Amino acid sequence: MGSGLNARKNACDMGTYIFNAKEHKAMRWCVANNIRISPRAFTLSSWYIEIDLNGRITRSPDVYKKVDIWKQIFKYYKYYYEKYNK
Repeated sequence: MGSGLNARKNACDMGTYIFNAKEHKAMRWCVANNIRISPRAFTLSSWYIEIDLNGRITRSPDVYKKVDIWKQIFKYYKYYYEKYNK
């Protein structure tokens, strides 16, 4: 009988994405300025993106598959960084 720590029922795989230094800077700036961007499950294999701009929450119109979700999240970070960091 195992502890169950290694196996998760219905675990989802969101893939991996290695962000670059510019993307990391944009992410840090957004978080520090109360702009939070996060994935939310649509199904076990697809996600939409939720954007919280100082308490105003919006959801992406599109649904993304694994790895693509991370690419799009970092595109949003970059967009908001460039739009508001003046």
